[in-house]
Formats: sequence, C-alpha cells, structure tokens
Amino acid sequence: MTHTVLVTGVSRHIGARVASVLADDPDIDRVIGVDTVPPVPPPSLPRDGGVPLGRTEFVRVDLRSPDIAQVIAAADIDTVVHMSLVSAPPRSGGRALMKEHNVIGTMQLLGACQRSATVRRVVVRSTTAVYGSSPHDPAVFTEDAEPGEPPSRGYAKDASEVEGYVRGFARRRRDVAVSTLRFANFMGPGVDSPLTRYFAQPVLPTVFGFDPRLQFVHEDDAVEVLRRMAMEDHPGTFNVAGDGVLLLSQCARRAGLLPMPVPSPVFRFVGELARSAGLVGFSPEQLRLMCHGRVVDTTALSTALGWRPKVSTAAAFEDFIRARDLAGGLPAALVDMVSRRVTG
Repeated sequence: MTHTVLVTGVSRHIGARVASVLADDPDIDRVIGVDTVPPVPPPSLPRDGGVPLGRTEFVRVDLRSPDIAQVIAAADIDTVVHMSLVSAPPRSGGRALMKEHNVIGTMQLLGACQRSATVRRVVVRSTTAVYGSSPHDPAVFTEDAEPGEPPSRGYAKDASEVEGYVRGFARRRRDVAVSTLRFANFMGPGVDSPLTRYFAQPVLPTVFGFDPRLQFVHEDDAVEVLRRMAMEDHPGTFNVAGDGVLLLSQCARRAGLLPMPVPSPVFRFVGELARSAGLVGFSPEQLRLMCHGRVVDTTALSTALGWRPKVSTAAAFEDFIRARDLAGGLPAALVDMVSRRVTG
C-alpha cells in the first residue's frame, strides 16, 4: 500500500508529471516533491507551459546535503521515486557539478532510505545509456547483457555508478522493493533534452558512414510506468522503450531536416562550437550513439507489469515533431536527394 511518496527532480518536466499524477491518486495520502529549485514553466516548450504539481508539497532540498534524511523521517515516507538524474552539465558548474548531483546526491538519498524505518519501496530512473554504444554491441540488449564497451564518462558513467549504489542498497535492505528503470531517450511534446534539441536544428549533423538505430519512449508512457512502479512492488531492473526502431535517416526525413554527414572529429567539433554558443552540445556519448545506435528488449517489463508502452518509437517521434512544428521543414524528396548527393 502506498501512502506517502517522495519524488525527486520535480523541477524537470517528467519528474513534475510523475508527482502530479501520483498526487491525483486518491489512494495516496501525500506526495512530497523535492528539488534544488521550484518547478517553473519552461518558456521554450509548447502547450501551456509546465506541469502543475497539484496537491504535491514542494520542499527545496539539495540531495547532496543530509537534509533529505530529515524530510524522509519527518513525513514517514514509504515510497521514493528518484527522478533527479540530469543528462547534461549545467552552464554553471559544468560536468563536476553534474556528477556530484547525480552520484553524490543518489548516495545521500539511498543512505537516508537505508536509515529509514518507513521506506518500503524505491524506484530509480536510470537510462539505457548504461549499455554504451559500440560496434561490439549485441543487436538487442537485455537487462543482463554486458556492454561491448562500458561507458567511461558523462551521463552514462554517472548512471552506471548510480545503479551500482542502488544494487548495494537493495542487498542491505532486502525488505525494500527496489526497481531500476532503464529508459530509452524520452521523446514527446514537453521533453527538452540534448537529443530533442539536436532534432530541433534546421540542419542535422550526422556522422559520415553511419545510420544508427534509435529507440524512444514517449513521455506519457514514461510517466505511466513510473506511476505503476510507485504503486506496486516489482523489484529488479527493467528496460523501458517504445516498440520498434527508427534509423537516424528516417528521423531526418520525417522531420524534414537536412542531414549534413561529417567525419566524427568534425561532428565533435561542431558540438563543441554549439555548446559554447549556448545551443545543443554533442557529448562523446551522443557521438557514439550517432555512430552505433542502441536497441533494447522490453520483455521483462511487459512480463512484470502485464503492460507495455502504448506509443511506439516512431509514433513518439511523430508526436514530438508535430508539437515542435518540425514537419514544416524541407520536403522528404528534397532531403533524400541532397543527402544522396552529399554522401555520394
């Protein structure tokens, strides 16, 4: 039975949506949302702005501080939904602050959960990026598959370390149901991420000679699986992705974007220039994804929940480009012709 839920990372879109959905459930007494800053509507996103938190009680807490333990103890939290991992460095603080937030913040949160007498369920948002992207990867990753080249930096490295601490917590607190969800890239009208900003450009830099397979999970399905995990005990690690795959070239055609194939060093250089200009940045892990792609199997999730994501990878991307009005770009025939001439 879920009575009082703590949701971290509520200043970001998916975290705010999860907190709002849980707060609307009459079977839940309280939902407490924590973050370093209060949620505000992102002005650059479509629809009517941000997600209202409803009856969620917001508490300003830095997960790196011991204050999170006081929040858990004072509210008799029984379920924790950890949504606070960030996928890109902030403009102030950079990579060092990102790692502290992701890894040290998770360690503090799990330490508080371990000392709590009331916590009975912990749900952690992770990412399929923990599998890495390399030419040695299997065609499809299952949850027990080993990456061809384990991630050595960035968001993927942080997520791998976080999962290690989560496994340690699960061993120490066997009375707590611990669920780790490895999400494919979020996609949808309200998602703002390095990947969605990459697809929002009029010209799409791609790595010459590669056409990777990509998977997405629609934001609505992401929120639903998190809601279900917060309400029921499903211990274990689960891949979460929409059915099917899209090639990067298919994404470009559907969005009416002009591909610009460049050698990988140039791709990295373009990303550094864009990042310094405050635009989208191409991290080394995104460069590998744009070369080798990544596809995961979601059988374990559908078996455990008796449910699977309703929106396919292709439909999630279509919803994104409709909301961002990207379909008004270049005609598909022109994109194909220019792409063939450039690559030829």
